[in-house]
Amino acid sequence: MQRLNPGPGFPPATVTAPLRLVVADDNPVIRAGLTALLSDREDTTVVAEAADGREAYEAALLHRPDVVLLDVRMPGVDGISALPHLVRLAPVMMLTYSHETETVREALRLGAGGYLVHGEFTAEQLVRAVYDVREGRPHVTPGAARALVTGLRASAAAHVEYELPPTAGVIPTQNLSQLQPGVGQSYRSRFQLSGREAEIMDLIASGMTNQQIAAACFISEKTVKNHINRIFAKLHSTTRSQATAKWLGVA
Repeated sequence: MQRLNPGPGFPPATVTAPLRLVVADDNPVIRAGLTALLSDREDTTVVAEAADGREAYEAALLHRPDVVLLDVRMPGVDGISALPHLVRLAPVMMLTYSHETETVREALRLGAGGYLVHGEFTAEQLVRAVYDVREGRPHVTPGAARALVTGLRASAAAHVEYELPPTAGVIPTQNLSQLQPGVGQSYRSRFQLSGREAEIMDLIASGMTNQQIAAACFISEKTVKNHINRIFAKLHSTTRSQATAKWLGVA
């Protein structure tokens, strides 16, 4: 941080150094576009580019950036393989087209501070996410959040199916509905949540904090809390675990 003295009678102005970034993507068009976008600003600059995970690690080791923007699929050393090594040097935000459930979960498990899917954010939202990740505030775009929720639902449904008591003989057709886990839209419609409330409830069920939900939905934490209060009232729940169990049909 640098202070400038504009002259007598005026307080010194504070100039904040731009955030220093490394961009790692094997697609030269995407890499060049991100570099041009982030370097043409006063608050961010790209200090190095990389075409694979090995180059990203070498660039991070040399430049010690504030944040590394990392693609998932790259030739040679891919993003997921490089991630555990990169997070020792700088916060890492995944910036990729990949939003498969296992990929998202593995990236976050290995220490990624955020997961942005191309096409789901504006330039300003990207910069905000970079600053959030630098400060330790997780940032996930809706596509990545949906992948997490999908995995959670599958696990919950499998758990319910596994826990069903064994039966002797054939179950009458009219009783089948009593054994279904009920995670579909028809089941959820009885809670009468709005579209936004349902989206936020999905994110709650995925295990996200209020801060993470605010980042994923690009809203304030206060707005998230207001939505959660209404959700809990509609689900007749007082805790996140109660609400999640009802929402997933495992209560």
